[in-house]
Amino acid sequence: MIGEYERAFYGSQYAAMAPLFEHYGVQLWMPETGGRVDYASEHDEKTMTVLGLSSKREITRTRIRVRTAMAVQTREQGRYLGGRPPYGYRLADAGPHPNKAHAAWGRRAHRLDPDPATSPTVRWIFAQRLAGHSVARIARALNEAGVPCPSAADPGRNTHRTGAGWTVGTVTTILENPRYTGRQVWNRQRTDSELADPANVTLGHRSVQRWNLPGGWVISNRPAHPALVSEDDFVAVQGINAVRGPVPQDEPVLRRYLLAGLLACGVCGRRMESAWTNGKAAYRCRHGRTSAMAPNPFRPKNTYIREDKLLPHLPALHLLLTTPAVRARRRTRAGTDVTSAASPDEVIGYLRENEITLTWNPAVAALQAHATETAKTVTVKAS
Repeated sequence: MIGEYERAFYGSQYAAMAPLFEHYGVQLWMPETGGRVDYASEHDEKTMTVLGLSSKREITRTRIRVRTAMAVQTREQGRYLGGRPPYGYRLADAGPHPNKAHAAWGRRAHRLDPDPATSPTVRWIFAQRLAGHSVARIARALNEAGVPCPSAADPGRNTHRTGAGWTVGTVTTILENPRYTGRQVWNRQRTDSELADPANVTLGHRSVQRWNLPGGWVISNRPAHPALVSEDDFVAVQGINAVRGPVPQDEPVLRRYLLAGLLACGVCGRRMESAWTNGKAAYRCRHGRTSAMAPNPFRPKNTYIREDKLLPHLPALHLLLTTPAVRARRRTRAGTDVTSAASPDEVIGYLRENEITLTWNPAVAALQAHATETAKTVTVKAS
């Protein structure tokens, strides 16, 4: 029995659930239908469909009102709206909640205060970057000094992370966070709703978090908490981050990696990462090492292969994988039937469609393909 439709169904959810209710003999009672819902009645189905659209409309309007209010609270009041405090800060009590109803329930407002244990590390990171040190060097120095990374410093709020150490991405995230200037910032991330499975819409939607562009951020008009870095220094650091090599004089080259996600390392088995070197697409594997780690003289040498060295061998690899399948044939002038070779683009499409992984073995300069369904392994020399 459902007293309010909005608490049970949204959009087209009833249409997806009604067949299940009918199959398992579950009765549905609602005041809008005057009692029990008749799953075979066109009138009841129409009523439920209209109610679903009305519910979706009201939820959308509520979302807009809430987001508008949160934007105003951030911009005009600099209010802390929840979430994990950034590394270098801790939550402090800011008095009764400004909403009288929430205050009556005993809820308190919060603000950000510098954390005595971690705020010096944030200031040091910005100082090192302003001094011209690379992000990788900063991360490596933190690891060598044994400074706990953000997830290790606050494991209670980071149960989903390992806390193994500082990474380049962790340092970059700190350097790009404007909240260290004392300004409150909201809407750096958004939650999108996507189909859980486009091939089966009955599975509903799933929530996916994505980063917004800076133009969509809401920043307080005045400082809301103590700053760990001045605004001038923060802007200067962003200018350093923006410089990533010489600016090309001609038209920028579109970087395309045709084999991205298809290559595995024959030394360690890891997925090879894309790399752009001397104006050409290539792939490399550092065997689990990152720039934030100290050098290890016993580590295997990086695996590296240029894309243009592999593409000419893909047709032969495709021929070996598809033999003895019947393929298109053409007749020469001498009357001999020969198998037409597939283009590299066709081979790449075939590999992705059949989820075939290519393994590059640098020791013997060979490209190996393993087809999971057919359990066929072929090798082509690519020296």
